[in-house]
Amino acid sequence: MAPFDDDFDIRSFPAALEPTPVAEAGDDADGAAGDAAGDGAAGDGAAAAEPRADADSTAWTRAVTLGFHNAEPDAGTIGRETQRGVVDGRLYTGVYAKEAREGSLAASGVPVGTFVSLTRSINVGGGRLLDAHLVSGVTVQPTYRRRGILRRLMTDDLAAAKGAGLAVAALTASEGVIYRRFGFGPATRERKVEVDRRRASGLLSEPAGSVDLVARDEAFEATAREVFARFHRRSPGSIDRHEGVWSHRLHGGRPGGVSDPAIRAAVHRDPAGAVDGYVTYKLDEGATTVLIVTDLVAASDDAYLGLWQLLLEVDLVDTVRYEQAPQADPLLHALVDPRAMRITHDEDHVWLRVLDPVATLQARPWSADGVVTLAVADALGHAAGTFRVTSEGGSATVKRAGVRRADLDLDVATLGSLWLGGVDPVTLAGAGLVRERRAGAVQSLRAMLAPDRPLHGITSF
Repeated sequence: MAPFDDDFDIRSFPAALEPTPVAEAGDDADGAAGDAAGDGAAGDGAAAAEPRADADSTAWTRAVTLGFHNAEPDAGTIGRETQRGVVDGRLYTGVYAKEAREGSLAASGVPVGTFVSLTRSINVGGGRLLDAHLVSGVTVQPTYRRRGILRRLMTDDLAAAKGAGLAVAALTASEGVIYRRFGFGPATRERKVEVDRRRASGLLSEPAGSVDLVARDEAFEATAREVFARFHRRSPGSIDRHEGVWSHRLHGGRPGGVSDPAIRAAVHRDPAGAVDGYVTYKLDEGATTVLIVTDLVAASDDAYLGLWQLLLEVDLVDTVRYEQAPQADPLLHALVDPRAMRITHDEDHVWLRVLDPVATLQARPWSADGVVTLAVADALGHAAGTFRVTSEGGSATVKRAGVRRADLDLDVATLGSLWLGGVDPVTLAGAGLVRERRAGAVQSLRAMLAPDRPLHGITSF
């Protein structure tokens, strides 16, 4: 087999739009700009020009669409997606075949492998935020499998992230067997639930505050972003949202960039009148009427229960469906009849890959004082070593240790699962992923890692 670089070129570039033409002096609002971008860009009252992706971003987006089996996007869809990528600061990477067969997509400039990265903060507990390297858009054309494309993309990217000083990488996986070999471990989970509205019979307690239906206008969107920022700082495991999430959750992600008119919105206000939660939802009327929650963000316990109280009071609804329920869901305990709630889906959500054990372990708060030494194996070398963790007063000091034998042996993927406290080290010891070399060390680590709140994240990427 020929060396990788003989067969493929790898290029990275930022998401980019074609420049919007500017009308010359004397042109009317329907002049040159309208010819190039569809709408006039000059003059009072002229509609904003439709964004157009540049050639590289267009080909890259077509490849990602192919990889995830979505419909072929038109120029407008690609332009809007690229515009969100520009706002997010996304870095696109494509793998291009040097000798593609005539007539193939690869021969037309469409990459045979794709990868995208961006930086967003992750809540590591105690309201502390740490920049994380997010990985997404990972695809390989089926005709180019088993050629080392994924491995090359991933190893190059993780090395670059480590070199840039980022301590942790994160991704959400379409399949559960792909990424552990690169050092990623499942750290948070996502859960879908349905509640039989009539059987639920309301809540056992009355949440403080009030709820109002509101218009989905620019003021609401600004309020939603402010509420999410508060939720993000409150919730360990939360990852800050990117523009694609906002478009999908608030507007329904409909083709053509048009907001779904069926979506309704409501806000929760605390007793002082400040908005501390919101929900968007729509109805699906089939054999039974289902209320689908498209977004629910609460920065307080009262906001969460108050918004659920509204959802359970909407008339002519049989079932309320919510796809981002927390694992430790207070709603289960708040319902008059807890059997009205059932889990319809539960799987891994965010996978974490530690790049710098010292920085990541020192970034998070610690719940108990103690000392434990971890021997971490890492096939890629970024996090390999033995580390002595000394926690005291809620913080930890982490130093590389020269001891011959550590208290606990684990690999870097297991460290990623344990890091935020969402997975119990006792459970992973039972799975054979944590090896105890000093009696009691697993229990000590369990107490030290306990999070201040249950992990809950509602950002996919």
